[in-house]
Amino acid sequence: MNVYNFGGGTADGGKELRELLGGKGAHLAEMARLGLPVPPGFTISTEVCAAFSRSGAVPEPVKAEIAQALARLEQAAGAQFGGVENPLLISVRSGARVSMPGMMDTVLDLGLNDQTVEGLARVTGDRRFAFDCYRRFCAMYGGVVLGLGDEPFDEIFDARKAEKKAAADSELEADDLAAIVRVSKELILARTRSPLPDDPRLQLAGAIEAVFKSWDNPRAVTYRKAHNIPAAWGTAVTVQMMVFGNRGDTSATGVAFSRDPSTGEPGLMGEFLAGAQGEDVVAGVRTPLPIAGLRDWNARIHDELASWAARLEKHFKDVQDIEFTIERGKLYFLQCRSAKRTAAAAVRFAVDLANEGLIGKDEAVRRIEPSAIEQLQRPRFDPAALKAARAEGRLLGTGLPAGPGAAAGRLALTPLAAERMAPDGPVVLARAQTSPEDIRGMIAAAALLTSTGGLSSHAALVSRQMGKVAVVGCSAMKVTADAIAFDGRALREGEVVSIDGEKGDVYSGAIATIAAGALSGHLATLLTWADGFRKLGVRANADEGAQAKIARANGAEGIGLCRTEHMFFGPGKIEPMREMILARTAEERTAALAKLLPIQRRDFAGLFREMAGLPVIIRLLDPPLHEFVPHDAEGIAKLAASTGLPVEEVLRRSAELAETNPMLGLRGCRLGITYPEISTMQSRAIFEAACDVALEGVDVRPEIMIPLVGDARELEQQARLVHAAANAVFVDRVMRVKYHVGTMIEVPRAALTAGEVAQAAEFFSFGTNDLTQMTFGLSRDDVGPVLRRYQEIGIYKSDPFATLDRNGVGELMRIAIERGRAANAKLELGVCGEHGGDPESIALCHELGLDYVSCSPGRVPVARLAAAQAALKR
Repeated sequence: MNVYNFGGGTADGGKELRELLGGKGAHLAEMARLGLPVPPGFTISTEVCAAFSRSGAVPEPVKAEIAQALARLEQAAGAQFGGVENPLLISVRSGARVSMPGMMDTVLDLGLNDQTVEGLARVTGDRRFAFDCYRRFCAMYGGVVLGLGDEPFDEIFDARKAEKKAAADSELEADDLAAIVRVSKELILARTRSPLPDDPRLQLAGAIEAVFKSWDNPRAVTYRKAHNIPAAWGTAVTVQMMVFGNRGDTSATGVAFSRDPSTGEPGLMGEFLAGAQGEDVVAGVRTPLPIAGLRDWNARIHDELASWAARLEKHFKDVQDIEFTIERGKLYFLQCRSAKRTAAAAVRFAVDLANEGLIGKDEAVRRIEPSAIEQLQRPRFDPAALKAARAEGRLLGTGLPAGPGAAAGRLALTPLAAERMAPDGPVVLARAQTSPEDIRGMIAAAALLTSTGGLSSHAALVSRQMGKVAVVGCSAMKVTADAIAFDGRALREGEVVSIDGEKGDVYSGAIATIAAGALSGHLATLLTWADGFRKLGVRANADEGAQAKIARANGAEGIGLCRTEHMFFGPGKIEPMREMILARTAEERTAALAKLLPIQRRDFAGLFREMAGLPVIIRLLDPPLHEFVPHDAEGIAKLAASTGLPVEEVLRRSAELAETNPMLGLRGCRLGITYPEISTMQSRAIFEAACDVALEGVDVRPEIMIPLVGDARELEQQARLVHAAANAVFVDRVMRVKYHVGTMIEVPRAALTAGEVAQAAEFFSFGTNDLTQMTFGLSRDDVGPVLRRYQEIGIYKSDPFATLDRNGVGELMRIAIERGRAANAKLELGVCGEHGGDPESIALCHELGLDYVSCSPGRVPVARLAAAQAALKR
């Protein structure tokens, strides 16, 4: 069976056949089952679309089924398709299994020709109405089926209005509309060298083929790719008896929602137009009236529509988007579907429907896309202001969307400039790429913009952790010492730009933003429900008290990663750090570290206070030392002056620190093994801070992470230093605090030898950024162009630095988990790379049986929801 009937007292299916009938056809059949006034019709299945795509033609057996369904439709309608006495007009519409509004084609008023239009005029007693339908048919058939587009027909219509000096469409009379039909048919003949088909059955065949073809038009293909809709699904085609909202003063058309799709507020809302057809509402031919005005226009119809809308919502257990037409005082339903909604409305709908008993709390949690939570947490551009900016041609370029939200600010080209400019207003720090040395400028800036790097580049990682708006890898941007340029258009420091961290767009000038909503109300309720379903814990990556405070407010259950290297930047911090790096002896190094100890202690104490009663994992120093020293002549001269060393000595030491591949050299535990006094100082600072805060009555739970371990003996050596420092502090303070020592699994060898490593570790935390980097052999900061190309041609389905690679990185994780737990049954397991905030990666972490994920503070709500959905899916 390829053709399914509905209406007129029958329905060959319903909502359960969505894959075959598409959303429109399935819901029309379901509404007919429920007894709603649905104009009769039939739906040609999506399987026919697949056959059409293969052969370029509708199969002959299907044509026979269509003929039978058309005969049944004529009987149900009491009219004849192509008849002169009482002509039946029909519509032909697309309908995929998921809503793709406006992406495919529709043809209305089929069945009209020079004879049937006169029959329609006689049977309705309204010649103007008949020719209004005819001119609409000519335009839609010519534009959609014959491929001429809307513009030439709009020009014909507008020219007649101008000639008659008509301000409104309704001022054109029947003879005017007949003249428009004549000119439209002449245009079709001239452009296609064939007349507009007179035979209604040829019209129907052409329209059906046109709708099937529209499944593969450019806009539909683009939409499918953006929403991951498989091309194999195809579209159904629904053929339905026309009802006319343009048939006099007692007719109208409109769209209604069972609740407000923008705010989530309960109650019927929408728009309607009197004396119009459905396309007029969408096309904006006239300004529609709010649905509340329908009560004044016809109170009986308004109440009937509201009653049916409430029933449909209850039946489908979701907020409905309803298309309706009123013909001479009778209400008809042409479509219903789940309403498209804003993120705020989606959350409210889910919570309200659960509270009303229509769905369960588990279903409410399932229904919300994690991306909706992200949208609610970000400031974003005001839609009207953004539309105006695009219309004005202010889009400069597009990169990778790396940090949440949207921001506008003055350009700063160096970190120092960002610090200097920030007190006077928001700043956008623009760099070719960022490094840890830029941290002060990054902290000062409202947003970050780089010309190179990917979604796990330094700029991207830090921006997400800090909640900064960021666009990275904007290849159209060229960076020089005193300007940035987009395709030759230069912008100087101090000029204002706006960047969209959700879409990756960069604009000139300021665009107004809308503040993010607080984690309260319906969103807080939904996330509380999610917490009841998830198995994974959710922690946050945070380096300072302010970040920890945000994380806790967002529901974080601890800190999964404190990157201590970020604590060494800022006034009074970087200077002793550089003294330590430039030290020529262990004694000089120890003296410099003594200056850093109280600084570290204070920062750690702030974290412990904010995360009272929750675990705080602190990673010992990880990056190579060269990242903490300047490399430009001015910076080196200032460093020489501050340390009292000759410039030549600073240059020599800087050169010694340089590495061919700086991410694989003297860093991580190798740094602590080479310079054990660094690990000792950091460990003392952690335990002294823990003891100080514990004396305040705060429950402190420090956990020390040894980075970049590839051999169990590295961990054993560093763990001994940590334990020694702890014991020394506990003796000094005459008290003890409970703590744990573990490691970050980011080297493939550590994953493969996890059984050995686990014997010296109390926890594993997978550093999936570096584990991905080392597994793929890709530099996350340099691989942007490669990733784009690989995704374009299908080598990579997704960016492995954004979503965990199941088959490679995921397999290493599985091996490490199995071998680690076999050696140490009490081993705690987590993820602290930014994958911990990616829903698909969180699902993998749940499957692997991890204890927690950790992500940037702003992504904690997303992780809570995604973890719950992963548990419910399993």
